[in-house]
Amino acid sequence: MIQLGYFTLDTPDIEKARVFYAGLFGWTYDEAASHPTYAHVSGSDPAFGITKGEHRAYPHLYFRVDDIHATCARVRELGGHAAMPAQSPSGLSVVVADDQGVSFSLWQAAPGY
Repeated sequence: MIQLGYFTLDTPDIEKARVFYAGLFGWTYDEAASHPTYAHVSGSDPAFGITKGEHRAYPHLYFRVDDIHATCARVRELGGHAAMPAQSPSGLSVVVADDQGVSFSLWQAAPGY
C-alpha cells in the first residue's frame, strides 16, 4: 500500500507563513533543512514543509514509492503524465498528473528518510 510520505503548503511569503503557523499551531522549524524558499516543520509525521512558489489553495502531496521510475512508467501507462525525477538530499521526487490533470508528486526516499 502506498502511503503519504510528505506534503507542502505553498505560500507567496515564507517568513510571514512561518510566523503565522508558529503562532497558530506552535510549529517550529528545522533550520538545517530549511532555506529561503523552504521551511521544514520539525517533528511532523508525515514530514512536511512550507514552500515559496505557486500559491495553491490546497497542499501538494508526495506519495512515497519504492521505485520512482517504475511508478512514473505506470502513471504514463494509465494515461497520466510524469516529468523526469529530480535528485535532492532527501531522495528522488517528481511531479506527475493523473489522466484528468490532477497533479501530485512521487518520492523515493534516500536512506535515512
